[in-house]
Order: sequence, then structure tokens, then C-alpha cells
Amino acid sequence: MPDRQPLANFIRTHHVEIINQFEAFATTFEPVAALMTSVELRDHADELLTAIVDDLAAHQSAAEQALKSQGLGQVHAMQASGSLHADARIEHRFSPEQVIAEFRALRASVLRLYEDSAGPIDMPGVRRFNEAIDEALTASMVRFTESTDRYRDQFIGVLGHDLRTPLGAIAAGASLLTMPGGDDAQRARIGGLILKSALRMGDLIANLMDLTRFRLGSGMFVERAPADLGDICQSVVLELRLSHPDVQLLYMAEGDLRGSWDASRLAQVAANLIGNALEHRTPGTPVRVTAKGADEHVTLSVHNTGPTITPAERTSIFEPMVRHAPSGPEAGQGIGLGLFIVRSIVIAHGGTVEVTSSDAEGTTFDVVLPRT
Repeated sequence: MPDRQPLANFIRTHHVEIINQFEAFATTFEPVAALMTSVELRDHADELLTAIVDDLAAHQSAAEQALKSQGLGQVHAMQASGSLHADARIEHRFSPEQVIAEFRALRASVLRLYEDSAGPIDMPGVRRFNEAIDEALTASMVRFTESTDRYRDQFIGVLGHDLRTPLGAIAAGASLLTMPGGDDAQRARIGGLILKSALRMGDLIANLMDLTRFRLGSGMFVERAPADLGDICQSVVLELRLSHPDVQLLYMAEGDLRGSWDASRLAQVAANLIGNALEHRTPGTPVRVTAKGADEHVTLSVHNTGPTITPAERTSIFEPMVRHAPSGPEAGQGIGLGLFIVRSIVIAHGGTVEVTSSDAEGTTFDVVLPRT
């Protein structure tokens, strides 16, 4: 019987085949698979396999092996690799269950291919391989726990801060209404402020519900029907002009803007993008909204002048509770979920959203939506 390769050598020899099987499994995860490219999926698996091979090749005494099998070893070669893998998966919103499934699939792919090869099995290598996988998986779960704790604390802090403002306005307005005196015009004005604050709190709660559904893996639900992006944008622009009478809000439509979409969700996209532009615009400058139709898709663009979004900020601007420093007249009124909701809705429609920003050209968000 021909000699079977040591497991470390086998993994090196069959590296591409293992990665191919791993990628095929990872792409079955929805909706996160839509957020990662093939290169990203393969690169992270490649780094993990490389670390495992290095660990298998490192010298290990019998005493060290016994401690490591109990999770008590002094050398944690896989800890850094497991933590980095978790960081990448957290960034692309994998759940802990999906990461565990990834490790399980990687383990099964390696051992199944190795079992099918000829020759006696390298049992010490298999044992060390399993220990390396377990160590990396443990490190990933620890990192997920740390991230969850940090996210929860940030979530509570931001929510408390952003709900305090409209709640305070409601309390102050209600207090004024209980006081004797005052004419009908004043009461109507106070009532309008209370209503605006209540609607603001409603928006915050709705966004939080969307965030919760997405974090639980349900994705962003959309109900498609024939719709016209021009009509959607015009309605949103008119509404925002009423609530921002001092702002020059310009709207232009061009071409066929019909498609199969969730109209209420796209209204949410338009409102969030325009609201973001109002928040960050330079005072006294206009916000421009443009909808253009092409053969297979339509594009919604929202432009404002104001502080430039740096390349570093652009990498995280669509994540929840991330806000680049606002300086406009609407600064500080959001919980930092608007752009996260925008991207989630656009992805659910099979579209893309990108941002460009410079001192000379200002900031533009471009949403591209396939018609069907």
C-alpha cells in the first residue's frame, strides 16, 4: 500500500480543492453571501488553512500536546487567526452559528478528502488538526462575544441619547399646554412640535426594528409590485420641503423610472439619503436629488456640499450606529441607522449603493436598482 502523505503536506497539496469546497458552502449563507466577494471568502479561508498547516508543522512535545488537547496549552498558535477570521465575518454580518458551520465544513472537507487518499492515516496529524480547528473556533467565538457586548453597550448608549431629545421636546410641549393662557396659534404651534417629535421617535423605533430583523438573520423583507421611482422621489421631496421650508431642495427626473420594487421601502431609501444630505450640508447650500432611467436599471443620486467623507470613513459609513462628524443644521438628530437601512433595502432589491466625496465636488450617494 502506498504511503499516505502527512496531513500537513496533504493540505498543502490539495489547498485549492479544499478552498473550492469551502467557498461553495460559504456562499449558501443568505443574506451575508451577497456582501462578500469570492476573493474575500477564499482569502480568509486561505489564511486559516495556512495557519493550521504552520501549526501542524511546529514541534510539539507529548506534554504540550496533552495540555493543548485540554485547552490548557501555553502556545496559542491559532488564536490570532481565529480572531481575525471572526473580525472579517462580523464585518460582513455572519452570525455565530454560520461561523461555527464554516469551521465544521472546513474540518469535514479536509478530513473527507484525506480519508479518500491512499495509505495509512496520519493519526497524530489528524489529532493536531482537530485541536487547531477547535482553538481557532474558540478564539472566533470569544471575539464574537466581545463584539456583541460592545455592540450592546453602544446600542443602548446611542439609543438613550437620541431618544432623549424628542422625548424632552414632547415633555416640554405638554407642560406648556397645561399652563393657563396662550392663544390658539401658540397651542397649535406647540402641538405641531409635539407631533414632529413623536413622529421622530416613531422613525427611530421603526429603524431599530429593521436593524433587529437584519441582525437576527431575517434579512430585509421587500414586497415587489409595479412602481415608479419618479413618483416615489417626488412624494418624499415634497414632504421634506414642507418640514424644511428654508432649504433649497432640488429634484430632477429623467427617462423611464418604472420597475418592480417595494415602493414604501424605496421611499425609505430616498428619505434616509435626503435626510442625511440635509444633516451634513453646508448651511445655505442646496441638496440635489436626481432620478435617471436607463435600459435595465434606474439610478437615484443625492448630492450635497459639506464636510468630505474620508476614505477611512467610507469603509464603515453603511454600518449601524456609525456617523461621520456632522456639522450641518440637522446635526445629531439620527441614531446612525439611516445608511445601514439604505444599504440593506438596496441589497434586498439586488442593487448597489456607493458614495463619492471630495472637497471640490461635494458628496454624492448613488443607488442603482435593476428594474426587475
